[in-house]
Amino acid sequence: MAPSKPLLIDGCTGEGGGQLVRLACALAAVTSQSIRITNVRGNRTRGGGLKSQHVSAIEWLAKATEAEVDGLVVGSSTLEFKPAAPPTALKDRNIVIMPESRGASTLLIFQAVFPYLLFSGNKGGDPIELEIHGSTNPSFSPSYEYLDQVLLPTLEERFGIVVERRLKKRAWTVGPLGQGIIWLKFQPIPPGQTLKLVKPWTDKRQPGDLEKMKRIDVSILVPNAMRELMEKAMVERLDKEFPEAEVNFVLNEDSGHDARMYVLAVAHSETGLRWGRDFLYDRSWKKKQAPTLAKEIAKTVTKRLWEQTVVYTAAVDEYLQDQLVVFQALAEGKSTYWSRATERLDAEARPDSGDDVGEVNKVLEDLHLSKMRKDKPHEPFGFGSTHTTTARWITSELMPTVQWFNNGTVCEGAGISL
Repeated sequence: MAPSKPLLIDGCTGEGGGQLVRLACALAAVTSQSIRITNVRGNRTRGGGLKSQHVSAIEWLAKATEAEVDGLVVGSSTLEFKPAAPPTALKDRNIVIMPESRGASTLLIFQAVFPYLLFSGNKGGDPIELEIHGSTNPSFSPSYEYLDQVLLPTLEERFGIVVERRLKKRAWTVGPLGQGIIWLKFQPIPPGQTLKLVKPWTDKRQPGDLEKMKRIDVSILVPNAMRELMEKAMVERLDKEFPEAEVNFVLNEDSGHDARMYVLAVAHSETGLRWGRDFLYDRSWKKKQAPTLAKEIAKTVTKRLWEQTVVYTAAVDEYLQDQLVVFQALAEGKSTYWSRATERLDAEARPDSGDDVGEVNKVLEDLHLSKMRKDKPHEPFGFGSTHTTTARWITSELMPTVQWFNNGTVCEGAGISL
């Protein structure tokens, strides 16, 4: 029997960067599907092609899946990946990934390999331990703090994916380069079972979702001389924009270098929703006084958090939306969460004000079930950022049984079982 031709993917599509490559290879590894990506990271103005972190993640996936690969070198603009072994064939339960570049993002490598590892359960029910070396607080990438406080708690609460984690060593992409280490341990899905949504979001905003923030957790990583100033500036700004919220400092640590300044704020609603927004100031500040800089950083972080919860409202933050797409697509059944997009659909479907109240409620209740409009996945689609729309497109390309509805607000997952 002649081998099937690889699925051809244009790396310039949508966001046209590393996310497309990571997600395509991750899903190809899960589904044992051959792919060929051209124009790798073709939309990146500072130069396309594979970076060290992509090569390191895909090299590990290639070894685990016994894949044939072509073009797997730094700078390559074309990549062919032909996996052979399914996730359930994985024998190794203690995995270490060490990229050549110290600046490689541990979190982006995690994004590339985690879907495959999640489906690598064995009959013995053995857990997996994963250690990734690289940068834990890089530019243009999620931080370890975001992974720890936003992504992984959401996966546990909504999908039942429990991941132990520990920051063994911190490393940055500014200042003296070191190599950080993150450690994770989790129970993969047993063979023959599917990923399921254990606690669905609601498709309509609930009382208490946004009206009042219960708590805002703040993580501060700045030079030692700025720590008190930064904490004071965050309290002042958050008290102004979120006066009802308790401000809780979960981390206030010396970053070890004057060019390393990072702050994450995670807002928690009365109903248990969370939103994270951060700011990495990785430029020289010799011409600025420390109090001025602390206020500037606090203003930026607080403004981003305020905009996320007041202007660009949704049950999950903008950066979490694109990271959740792969889990929605792999899972069994429907998943949805409220956003400005679902609220617009509600408004469009709302009957005239003179109609019976019971009928109005019934129409809104049935909106995402009996009146769903199937999306066309031939290009990036739906609401949200370019990363989110691209993620929906690439999941649909590799898993045609995935269906999206109502402008990307509802996903009927593939229910992958191996």
